[in-house]
Amino acid sequence: MPSDEIRAALIRRLCISSAIADEDIKEIEALPISVRQYPAETAVVRDGERATDCCLIADGFCARSKTIASGKRQILSLDIPGEIPDLMSLFLHVMDHDLSTLTPATLGFISHEALLKLHRRRPVLAEMFWRDTLIDAAMFREWIVNVGQRPAPARLAHVMVELRERLRIIGRVDEGSFEMPLTQEQIGEALGITAVHANRVIRQLREEGIVELYRGRVTVIDERRFLELADFDDRYLHQSPTL
Repeated sequence: MPSDEIRAALIRRLCISSAIADEDIKEIEALPISVRQYPAETAVVRDGERATDCCLIADGFCARSKTIASGKRQILSLDIPGEIPDLMSLFLHVMDHDLSTLTPATLGFISHEALLKLHRRRPVLAEMFWRDTLIDAAMFREWIVNVGQRPAPARLAHVMVELRERLRIIGRVDEGSFEMPLTQEQIGEALGITAVHANRVIRQLREEGIVELYRGRVTVIDERRFLELADFDDRYLHQSPTL
């Protein structure tokens, strides 16, 4: 994938939540980006490392996670094309979590030096990136509530609805289905339950005629019950400059 397509993915992402002027688009288009291909389940940057670049997802899925001393892992987020999941490394110099690919991925790397120069030269763009990190924080808050307060079937439904809404805005939802390329073990790590429990929850949603998850793809069977179960309010995604 050429670097200009990767820049276009970033511009589309910023336009979702912010009003962006033509001159700022030109500045982003001039950013130097190094494109790399990563296989699935590969570390991009690890907990404790010092990153020198920010990673823009051009294609594929990534996840952020924390692993405790016992080896158990908590997935903290699912990250999709157009997002910069390690933007905080621009100012937090040592990573405090892992960023890894879930699927084969095309990633564009923008040096911290280039981004800092852009921020100082174009304060309006700096505000847009700041807003992007604040939206990221809002999503983390919702994930905490989801894992801490909802029963497991509602947790899974909520993660699915959120992912669908984020994929919809970038044109990656096909009628009633969309990608969610997670194994049962990874679903358990995202929901704070075991892989065995995750299997039971997936089966329950299918048997109740609400949603089907098969080979990394979600198909919604009953939209009304799906939304009711998820208890979903999309305000925290801030998918408009007015929110």
